Amino acid sequence: MSLPKIELPLFELELPSTKQKLKYRPFTVKEEKILLIAQESQELEQTILAVKQIVGNCFSDIDVDKLALFDLEYLLLALRIKSVSNEVKFTIKDPDTEKNVELEINLENVKLIENENHDTKIHINDESFLMMRYPTVNEILILQKDNTAEMLMDIMISCIDNVVSGDEVYKSEDFTKEQMIEFLDTLPSTTIKDLENFFNTMPTMRHEMKYVNENGDEKTFVVEGLDSFFL
Repeated sequence: MSLPKIELPLFELELPSTKQKLKYRPFTVKEEKILLIAQESQELEQTILAVKQIVGNCFSDIDVDKLALFDLEYLLLALRIKSVSNEVKFTIKDPDTEKNVELEINLENVKLIENENHDTKIHINDESFLMMRYPTVNEILILQKDNTAEMLMDIMISCIDNVVSGDEVYKSEDFTKEQMIEFLDTLPSTTIKDLENFFNTMPTMRHEMKYVNENGDEKTFVVEGLDSFFL
């Protein structure tokens, strides 16, 4: 006689970057184990691998390797809320007093912050523009390891999804890296600043918490990035 198969509830949410509707289940003991191992490692690469595995297990019709970092953070947060609780108690060390401070956060207060100056279109002139895509989690990980100007340029070029000129749409994947560089070299110098602005103003999951330290000073603790969501 086999053990019973436990049916898990299904939930639905909207992916921030594309507005795609996704169905997901809460994580199980299997995913909880993966999460604990990642927490113990305290290494960013291991953390990202674990989160990708968990999200891939729990969400249907999704390619985790193509997700933007803020998408991955958003999905992980939704999973944490539905799987465990939206309330989390944790301890931080105040940087001034070096004393432990007990904090409690409602994870539903962690919101996707979108900059009003952000635009996925990089305008070249009245008829032409670059259509950008967000860097994937894997690309962010590459930049963590190699933050050279050459690598930054490589990622920047790879994130140009299409070049639109009038009624013509040119897919960047149809051109070599050298061809794309040669094309960029012909664009107005302001294009590079606009590209940098695209990356600097990308949406981010963030929440600020106020607390008072032992000296009576009001301080701010920022919940941001994958490490913060492992509280």
